[in-house]
Amino acid sequence: MQFAAPFLSDPMEINPDWIDYNGHLNMAYYNVLFDTGVDHLWKKMGFGPDYIAERGFTTFSAEFHVCYIRELHLGSQVRASFQLLDFDEKRFHFYQELRHEDGWVAATGEGLGLHIDTKGPRVAAMPDDIFQNVIALGKAHAHLPKPDRVGRTMGIPRKAT
Repeated sequence: MQFAAPFLSDPMEINPDWIDYNGHLNMAYYNVLFDTGVDHLWKKMGFGPDYIAERGFTTFSAEFHVCYIRELHLGSQVRASFQLLDFDEKRFHFYQELRHEDGWVAATGEGLGLHIDTKGPRVAAMPDDIFQNVIALGKAHAHLPKPDRVGRTMGIPRKAT
C-alpha cells in the first residue's frame, strides 16, 4: 500500500455553528477537524467504520495536545496532515497540522492512539493485515523530519531566583 508523506486529508469546510462569540473557530472544533482528517486516512488503513462492526476492533485516543497558531474563520477551507512518528502493535504516536487552503498552519496536534478490542474494551494487538498497513505508513513517513512542536511541555516559564 502506498501512502503520502505526510498524509493530507481532503479539504474540509468550517461549519457556521462552530464559530464562537470572538468571531473565529471555537477551540473544540479544531479537534473535530483533526479527527475528521484522520478518518480519511483510517479508511485507507482499514480502521474505517466497518472495522468495528466486522472485526470488533477500533482505535481510541489516549492523549492529544493542540497548539493554536492562527485563527480560522467562516469560509476557510483546511486540510489535516498526519505524520506517523512511532508505533508498535498496540499504539501509535503521531503529529498533525491543520493547513489553511492558502498554505499556512492554523494548529498542530500531537497524539497517542491505542488499538482497542471492543470486547473488553482493552488495548490489544492489531491483526497482522492492519499492522502491515501501519508498517507501510511508518516506512513512508520514516524520512520525514521530526516536527519542532513534537514533545512540547506546557507550563509557565519561571526565572531562577
